[in-house]
Amino acid sequence: MKRLRALVAVGVLALASAGTGTAQADAPSPTSSGTGGCPAAEVFATDNTAVITDPADPRLRTHLLRFDREVREIIRSHGARTESSTLLDGVFWSEEEQQATYERSREFDVARVDANGLHHIADVIRKQYRQESVLTFRCLPRTSPETDAVEIQADGVSATRLRDALLADPVARERLGGGSVALGGRLILVAPLADLPLAREFTARLGVDWKSAEIRYGDEEFVA
Repeated sequence: MKRLRALVAVGVLALASAGTGTAQADAPSPTSSGTGGCPAAEVFATDNTAVITDPADPRLRTHLLRFDREVREIIRSHGARTESSTLLDGVFWSEEEQQATYERSREFDVARVDANGLHHIADVIRKQYRQESVLTFRCLPRTSPETDAVEIQADGVSATRLRDALLADPVARERLGGGSVALGGRLILVAPLADLPLAREFTARLGVDWKSAEIRYGDEEFVA
């Protein structure tokens, strides 16, 4: 991940024409072992180190299948468990480039891991793939003293719409940084709890019905 405030993963805009590598690897991950249907923990990561600003860049068509296998092995080798991962397309705002950047990544559901173990796994991934940071999210009760973030998931959002919304909203792109879209058009947006009102307004401009959105509470960490 290139930046510290955006959700990991950026990518190709041609979601409808993108194929899938394997059903297990590219389908949304099962949600188990967490709070209220949320996985116990999530790791968002990529092996990309390039700055990609062209949505037609062929590097954005990768399915990261080898990366998927390697990261799941890292997770298992450190005593945790993961069954599958979700391929993500993301759009992020680069202050340095003053434009949207793109990147493909994967979200890994992780079970049988505590906060320290999750941090260590993310740090191993970060170092092995030469990333600036790796995002983790632990699902927690809304009232937990450790809860400092939300993860918003909602259907019906394309990467193109996400990009246009970021370009049109200087406050959202500075505070939220960006977001990701799973194949099929499911938005995944991680934001600080303090920015929940802003995230709600931003997703409304994306056409999201807040009543149908899934809101997960937890602890986020950018392991850098």
